Amino acid sequence: MSFWWFVQNQILGMQWLNSLVGKILTSFGIDVTSRLGGSLHFFIYDILKILLLLWMLIFIVSYVQSYFPPERSKRTLAKYKGWKGNLVGALLGTITPFCSCSSIPIFIGFTKAGVPLGVTFSFLISSPFVDLAALILLSSVFGIELAMLYVLLGIILAIVGGKIIEGRFTENHLMEHARPSSLDINVRCSCSSTVISSNFDRVRYSMGQVKSTYSKVWVYILIGVAVGALIHNWVPEHIIQTILGDGNPFSVVLATVVGIPIYADIFGTIPIAEALYAKGAGVGTILAFMMGVTATSIPSLAMLKGVCKTRLLIAFFLIILFGILVIGYTFNIIQLIFCL
Repeated sequence: MSFWWFVQNQILGMQWLNSLVGKILTSFGIDVTSRLGGSLHFFIYDILKILLLLWMLIFIVSYVQSYFPPERSKRTLAKYKGWKGNLVGALLGTITPFCSCSSIPIFIGFTKAGVPLGVTFSFLISSPFVDLAALILLSSVFGIELAMLYVLLGIILAIVGGKIIEGRFTENHLMEHARPSSLDINVRCSCSSTVISSNFDRVRYSMGQVKSTYSKVWVYILIGVAVGALIHNWVPEHIIQTILGDGNPFSVVLATVVGIPIYADIFGTIPIAEALYAKGAGVGTILAFMMGVTATSIPSLAMLKGVCKTRLLIAFFLIILFGILVIGYTFNIIQLIFCL
């Protein structure tokens, strides 16, 4: 238990950093117990924590991913069919790295290579929902047990969703340019066009992914931490609990609807989730908001519209929406039963 406490609080939660920032601010005469001082404390600590975790996670995941470029992933997926194929697609989505390209171009590459439609959608559903970085970051906020359960439910949703799409749709529901073709016009990203063979090249590639990801998400992190600091120290706790607490049966629906129009990276939602959790919002409600932002944002759906015909896009959206609601209410029930 002491080991898990150390991992949870000192490695993932970085409480040492929290204490250090507090002492530094206090040494400058800032009262960290006041609203303004507390907001500044939260802002500095959360930015440093997320950036440090992000650096480590991107580097490690990118290093591992350098062994599995999209071309190799396509060949792997093409070997599996049925439930096993959906499972492999979902698991592949969980290890999708932080790359300069999104999962949608890779998805197109899968469909053009003739990977079964259900398997590709299992990948597409899993990719924004669950990944190794999300697991670590969620562990730092909610604990490793809830984070692991979240990943498990996300994988199940990806498998079931892929099977539903496989049973009701065919490649004819994709746009022409996304269907399998004899020309096999591959959709590549910068990281798939170069063969990485040496450890030096892998380290250089991983550092490049760190830099690339930082350049894309730092704005979201700043905005997310700023919003989190506001919620943490300025929004009364009873308001959060009334709107997003267990007493409101529509809290999960409300959080999902609020999250859909927002376009942000998961790292921009983590500090908001942390602040809402501290104010008493339900775990499932918070996760519903995060999933709504990352998996069903309007910009990502607009990109997917260029790949899928309307019926297939609507089916995909409804599966994601249903999954968010199920996961959200499931976590709220678990939290209520075990008083987490």
